[in-house]
Amino acid sequence: MGVSIDDVAAQAHVSTATVSRALRGLPRVSEATRAKVFSVAAELGYVPSRSASGLATGRTRTVGVLVPFVDRWYFGHAIEGIDQVLRENGYNLLLFSLGGYLHGQKRSFTESMVRKQIDALLVLSLGLSEEELRQLHHTDIPLLSVGGPVNGCRGVYIDDVAAATAAMDHLIGLGHRRIGHLRGGVQDEQTFRVPALRTVAFEAAMARAGLEPRPGWNAAGEFTVSDGMQAAARIFEAPGERPTALFCGSDEMALGAMFEAQRRGIRIPEELSLIGIDDHDFSAPAGLTTIAQQPWEHGRAAAGMLLAELGGTAGAVRDVTMPFELKVRRSTAPPPREA
Repeated sequence: MGVSIDDVAAQAHVSTATVSRALRGLPRVSEATRAKVFSVAAELGYVPSRSASGLATGRTRTVGVLVPFVDRWYFGHAIEGIDQVLRENGYNLLLFSLGGYLHGQKRSFTESMVRKQIDALLVLSLGLSEEELRQLHHTDIPLLSVGGPVNGCRGVYIDDVAAATAAMDHLIGLGHRRIGHLRGGVQDEQTFRVPALRTVAFEAAMARAGLEPRPGWNAAGEFTVSDGMQAAARIFEAPGERPTALFCGSDEMALGAMFEAQRRGIRIPEELSLIGIDDHDFSAPAGLTTIAQQPWEHGRAAAGMLLAELGGTAGAVRDVTMPFELKVRRSTAPPPREA
């Protein structure tokens, strides 16, 4: 049998990940270790395949992007920003789509990424288990999250608590006291921290204003238009008085709530104010008040940091809090006088 990477790692007394990084010219390997790995590889006659190591350049010049969905607004624009920076610098993008958050189900993306020999990985708004994080860090490639915090990983995202607080401050400042909440589903919150952070901010803002959240005005769903419609319908059909405002965890949910309200003849903003977070492409035409963020800029910033790290800039990968902005449009107004 031929000499394997495991043989080189064993004789050099380093991990296989370190051997791979050293032979591919990736950062975060000391010159002494790199020299030792090359010496042992030459001594054993180990020659990695062109497909495995990218011998022409020493790297694959490919960055992996791990995403739970490809059909959501945030993810699509973030990927666009990432791809722009990679193409500008002669890198390719390799997309790993999980088709959902898949809580409680085994995910096999780690093995696939290692086999494909990407140079770095961006994780888009996806919670990772401790075992998944351990495996990813063991591969010793630059790793960065985009759109939401991931334990043990640097990231590029807005302060979701501050963003949701700004949305609530806007509603409360208009005089609303009967405020409902369309939030991310419980399953999402177990694997994806952004919905939970926005819920925490909603509850804290209500408490500061001396307001008690009503269970019948709290409805969960995924960050989609259809789930926003269904969640809003549950609130509208709850017994008793309706809320005068809804804080929605995303613009897609808010747009769904807007469609459902209009279907039922509920006037916006005369009878119901709506606010979301994101500034979806359809939010301005719909007149939706929102907390705007720019995912394409998040993607560009993250890709730029990874490429700087790959270029040898120490500490290039770091936490970056991106800006957000309240955009007041037609969907919010003071509550009806009788409220």
